Amino acid sequence: MTALPKHWPSSRRQGRRRATITGPALAQVTKCLKCGQDKRPGFICQNCHQ
Repeated sequence: MTALPKHWPSSRRQGRRRATITGPALAQVTKCLKCGQDKRPGFICQNCHQ
């Protein structure tokens, strides 16, 4: 069997399709467990580098 053509979105929806998808909410700033300074989750602490 050969591949079938894909269904393309209509010209009316173009430009709106990705605009409606919202990304994950950014996590709030947390406290470093070692020094207690504010840091972004998933990043090293700028104060103590832990």
